[in-house]
Amino acid sequence: MGSETIAGPWRRPRRRAGVATFLSMLWPGLGQWYAGRPLAAVLQAIPVAIVLLVVAIFVQGDIQRLAIQLFDPGTALAMLALVVLLGVWRIVSMVHAHVAAGGRSALRGGSLAALAVLVAIAIGGHAIAASVALDFYEAGSRIFVADPLTPGPAATPDPAVTPAPGVTPGPATPSPAPQSNRINVLLTGVDSSSIRSHSLTDTLIVVSIDPDTGAVAMVSFPRDIARFPLWDGRRFNGKINELMTYAAARPKQFPDGGIGTVTRELGFLLGIDIDYYAAINLDGFERLIDEVGGVTIVNDRAINDPAYGGWHDGRVGFHLPAGTHHLDGATALAYARSRKGAGDNDFTRARRQQQLLVALRKRLTEPAMLPRLSGVLDAASRTVSTNFPPGRLSEMLDVSERINDDAIRRYVLGPPYAKHPPTSSTGGIYTLALDMDRLAKLSIDLFGDDSRYAQLGSG
Repeated sequence: MGSETIAGPWRRPRRRAGVATFLSMLWPGLGQWYAGRPLAAVLQAIPVAIVLLVVAIFVQGDIQRLAIQLFDPGTALAMLALVVLLGVWRIVSMVHAHVAAGGRSALRGGSLAALAVLVAIAIGGHAIAASVALDFYEAGSRIFVADPLTPGPAATPDPAVTPAPGVTPGPATPSPAPQSNRINVLLTGVDSSSIRSHSLTDTLIVVSIDPDTGAVAMVSFPRDIARFPLWDGRRFNGKINELMTYAAARPKQFPDGGIGTVTRELGFLLGIDIDYYAAINLDGFERLIDEVGGVTIVNDRAINDPAYGGWHDGRVGFHLPAGTHHLDGATALAYARSRKGAGDNDFTRARRQQQLLVALRKRLTEPAMLPRLSGVLDAASRTVSTNFPPGRLSEMLDVSERINDDAIRRYVLGPPYAKHPPTSSTGGIYTLALDMDRLAKLSIDLFGDDSRYAQLGSG
C-alpha cells in the first residue's frame, strides 16, 4: 500500500511525475487528468482551448492569414502578450501536474531536475514564438507609417512650375472620380546610394487592383517624363523623377510633401485616386531578394550592358543571356537598374521592374519562406515603407489568391503614350512629353467608369 498512497494532504494514487509534467507541457490539464485530478484538468485545459479557438477563427486556419495579420503592429503586440501569458499558464500547469502526480517526492532530487528540464523546454518554445511575434511587431512598426495622403492647403507660386496661359488642359483635368472599391497603390523605387547627393524616384509604378474581379493593372512612368501638367493647373518644368525631392524641399510650394505630391500627381495624370504608396529603398532591395532565396524570371532577350556599375558589389558591366534565370540579390538589382545595353532603355527597364515585383510576390507566398521568416521581416522593414493600412492586409490576401500573374496588364508610358520632343526645344536634354489624349484612352481602357476621364466622354 505504501507504493499507492502517502499520508497527509498528498494522499492520492501516485503517478509518474515526469509523465504528468510532460503531458501538461503538451496541453495544460492533460497532466492533471493523468494524475487523477479531473476538475483541475478541465479548469486548466478550457482557457487554452478557448484562446486557440478564437485564434483559429481569426485566421480561418490559414498560416498565411496569420502571418499577414501579424504585420499589424497592434495584432503582433497582442499576440506577443498572448504567447507570454500562455507560457506562464503552461508552466504553472506543469508544476501543478508534477506535484499532483508525484507528491512531495516530486520536489526532490532527480524528479525536480526533470521538472526543470521540461520547464526550460517550454520556456524555449514560447521564447521562439514570442521572438517571431516581436519580429512582426518591429517590422510592422517600421513598414507601416501613419502618413495619410490628405491634400494640403493651396500652394504658393514656385519658379519650377509655371501656369499655362491660353492652354486648355482638356483630358488632363478630369472631373472627380466616382466612388470605387478599386485599390490603387503607388510603388516608388528610391535610389539614394552613397554616391548621390540627393535621391531620385527612378521607379514609379502604379498598381491598381479591382477587389471584385481580381483584375490587376501595372503602369510605369518613365523617369524622363518632363514638363507635365500638375493637378492645380500649373506645369512642372523638371523631370518626373525629380518631383519628390523637389517638393519635399519646398513645403510652402508643395504642401502635400514629397511622396504626397508624387502620389497625387500620378493619380491625376492616370485619372484615378491613389490613396496609398509603398516606397522601396533600392539599397535594401538586394538584401530582400537574397533573404527570400532569390527570384526566378524569364529574360526575353540577352542583356549586354558594359556601362552598368554595381555600387555595392563592385560589379562592372551586366550581362544576362535570354532564358529562365534564378537571380540573387545583386543580379536582380542589376536586372532592375540596367538600361544602357543594346536595345535597352528606361522602357525595357521599367518592364523588368514590373516582372521582378511579380516574381517577388510569388516567392513570398511560398511555404519555403517560413524558415526564412526572421531575415525576410528584417530586410523588408529596412526596405519598404508604406501608408497602406495594415487592417486591410487580410483583404489583400483574399484578392491575391485570385490573381493570375499571367493576366496582369502591364504598361510603360513610353511611346505611343509619350514622345521625345526635338532636343533643340529641350536644351539638349532627353525628355518625354506625355500624350494626354492617348493616356486618357488608356485610363478608360484599364479602369472603365472608375477613370475620371470617363466622365469627360473621352475615347
